[in-house]
Amino acid sequence: MKTNARSLKHGLFAGCALVAFAGTAHAEAAPAGAPADVASAPTEIIVTAQRRNESLQSVPMTLQALSGDTLSKLNVTTFNDLLKYTPNVTFGSNGPGQGAIFMRGLSTGFAGNQSSASIAPFPNVALYLDDQSMQFPARNADIYVADIERVEVLEGPQGTLFGGGAQAGAVRYITNKPKLNKFEGAIEGSFGGTAGGAPNAAFNAMINLPIINDTIALRAVIYDDHHGGYIDNVKSTFTRSDSDTGNAYFNNGGHALPASQQANAGQYNNNSVAKDNYNPIDYVGGRVALKWQVSPDWDLLVSETYQKVDAEGSFATYPIGSDFQKLGTLQTTTFSPSYNKDTFWNTAWTLNGNLGGGFKAIYTGAYMVRHMTEQQDYTNYSRTGGGMYYQCTGGGTGWGSGTPYCYSPVAYWDDTVRSTHQSHEVRITTPDDKRIRAIVGGYWEQFRIADQMNFDYKTIPTCTSSLVSQGIACSGLIGPVAGTTASNPGLRGANTAFGEDLQRGYDQFAFFGTVDFDILPNLTITGGTRYYNYSETETGSQFQTYAGLCYNQIGSCLSGGSGNVSIDGRNLHVRYTGFKSKGEITWKPAPHTLVYALFSQGFRPGGFNRAEKLILPDPANPTVAQLNRPGGWAPDNLTNWEIGLKTDLFDHKVQLNLSGYYMVWENVQFGFFNPAGGFGNTSFVTNGPNYHIKGGEVQIVARPMSGLTVQGSATYNDSSQSNSPCLISNVAASSTYGKCITQYYKGGSVVNVQSPYGSQGGTTPFSPHFQGNARFRYDFPQKGSMNWFVSGGISYTGPMYNQPSTYPSGEGVAVPGTTLLRYRQHGYSLLDASFGFVRDNWTVTVFGENLTNSHASTFTSSAQFIKSEVPVRPLIYGVKVGTKF
Repeated sequence: MKTNARSLKHGLFAGCALVAFAGTAHAEAAPAGAPADVASAPTEIIVTAQRRNESLQSVPMTLQALSGDTLSKLNVTTFNDLLKYTPNVTFGSNGPGQGAIFMRGLSTGFAGNQSSASIAPFPNVALYLDDQSMQFPARNADIYVADIERVEVLEGPQGTLFGGGAQAGAVRYITNKPKLNKFEGAIEGSFGGTAGGAPNAAFNAMINLPIINDTIALRAVIYDDHHGGYIDNVKSTFTRSDSDTGNAYFNNGGHALPASQQANAGQYNNNSVAKDNYNPIDYVGGRVALKWQVSPDWDLLVSETYQKVDAEGSFATYPIGSDFQKLGTLQTTTFSPSYNKDTFWNTAWTLNGNLGGGFKAIYTGAYMVRHMTEQQDYTNYSRTGGGMYYQCTGGGTGWGSGTPYCYSPVAYWDDTVRSTHQSHEVRITTPDDKRIRAIVGGYWEQFRIADQMNFDYKTIPTCTSSLVSQGIACSGLIGPVAGTTASNPGLRGANTAFGEDLQRGYDQFAFFGTVDFDILPNLTITGGTRYYNYSETETGSQFQTYAGLCYNQIGSCLSGGSGNVSIDGRNLHVRYTGFKSKGEITWKPAPHTLVYALFSQGFRPGGFNRAEKLILPDPANPTVAQLNRPGGWAPDNLTNWEIGLKTDLFDHKVQLNLSGYYMVWENVQFGFFNPAGGFGNTSFVTNGPNYHIKGGEVQIVARPMSGLTVQGSATYNDSSQSNSPCLISNVAASSTYGKCITQYYKGGSVVNVQSPYGSQGGTTPFSPHFQGNARFRYDFPQKGSMNWFVSGGISYTGPMYNQPSTYPSGEGVAVPGTTLLRYRQHGYSLLDASFGFVRDNWTVTVFGENLTNSHASTFTSSAQFIKSEVPVRPLIYGVKVGTKF
């Protein structure tokens, strides 16, 4: 039945696509009753990328902007939708609210979300809701697009006006503000389906209500959007195998234990959680804003935003299942309940006014609280030595000396995160009509993250007096190290083998200013700088189960071991200060034409690793390590040189924007995890190589005839690693002290070290050489006030890698020894189309997205110790009806 239903849906939308493109053929002839006007110029979009209201075409930088009306017509509601129309933006993601944004190929890869709140570097692309920073390490908020005025994508370093988080660029969601003298509202709903999956339904409503005409107005929007699931968690067994690397504990030639030496005779399945379409998403939220015109020159805006995203299941598929069986399209095999729940409240306020003489002042502040709770299956980790250490007793495990015996392999991890983000900014701008114009301001920010991360793969029984008296190997419990800062100071559950209760964050203050000087009426030079001062801290603890401490221990077993770390005791405080600047020359040789040259700088702060650790035993003396793994990492820096042209052609019927850039990214922050390579069983971040990135972008908007709009954009990127740093031995007692570490002692032999940094000439991950999109819309009036339209579009993302060049390849690896294997992700195209009509205040749209039903992977990884692929959402189709009043 499922195959037939899928075929029916494919047939339905093949027909829809034909209807949509058939409408294009009729577009050449003007329908009866059509207006006789000639093609008009493309609609002007006003942006605030430089903290002033300016036309998009007047801003001397590479900038993409989509108006709220355009977003609605394109059915954009989530960040994944937006990606189709913003080339030069890529996204590493494990699901909604579980991703990191990259621009211009400025990436060092992406991994699983486990521990990301604790260990991932801060993002290098800023994410804003109006003036509130929404970015988060590896978990940028997936802001739902409802009643949005526009989305701005600012490419390249924005360090002068937007600070350390905007090293590579910024994405800004600008909301619609209350109107003081107009009552209006809108209601919109849609219903549809997913090829091979479950139905979708969405609803949103907006109202703008003047309370005191021209003085106080209220604007509110609510939304509820259900995305049906499309990935099937198929029934599967999990059988311990001779290929499991953890079999080395048993000293039996690497074989799996017989059923008689396994609990439940080694029979485990996922029947309790297997189901079709198990990854639905619900977006529920709203926003209310109040605007008060305090006086003719001053106004106050206060807004409150709430959003909850409930994503069930996992958004990754497995080509090969957990028991090495070949799986079908959009299938997976997970054994534990999986979900991600992400909620935030954001309060924001803005006071805006004139100081006299054309001088303007603005104060804006915001406070956000965000809660994230996630659990994901980790059963495939049970094939590794690290996993089996916590599930098997006897033999060489350290859990007693009896006959080897293995318990359940079913495992998972859970993460509870609370973050707060508070910011305040004051800006003063000089008159816009003067030859010299300036913006000066100050900024203060406080960002805090509290993370409780538990890895729940210990299935060795928890000790009781009865088990101990019977001589059955068992384990004690672990929790935060005594005397440390803890969100939850109690012992963790019986399954927790490793965890952290950690708090990190920073306070920042900054002062910035930019000055524009018109040398000639058509020639302007601009200079700006920002002084930043970050004070970063980290507290809490990391805790781990050790056989030597926990074997046959009742209750807590946190009396030592290198994995039990008091982060408080390390007294982690660091301050980063400096200046980041920009300069540009803007020339307007003719009306509607702008040529610019730009220099800009960006950076992001450093951070701390959870613990230092001695690793990579010296080949000459295996009792001595060669490297004390770093306790933290420093900021990295980006310098950008850019030239561009923005112009109108053919009597303003065409807008053409061209830009080219050369960037140098230095001291780049690298996250690394490779237990099999001798680097220890926890992730760490270090500073590594430099990259040079060359690229260009073209944007075009054309209105060749009345009612027809054609738009397109394309980017080309070429990134190259410019040096090849190495890990330098920092242990004085080692024979390699002060030299590059190239080998280490492992299991009785000397093996080569695989550097985490990549090789000279290598490319950055998540950096396709080419991305592009093209779309059209044709509006044609018909009889009876029926204004019909048809639209279509295609987007293309070229092939790219998920990790740097010297990370271990994942091709052909059955049991990954790391979450950071390297895979090549194939390029893919997405095709969309819609048609419908507008009559009076009503709009009806029939739409289809991903019409070819591509299942291309947007993120291939070994994040859960098995090859997994996060596919693009399959073909979806539906009808959307909206009205305005």
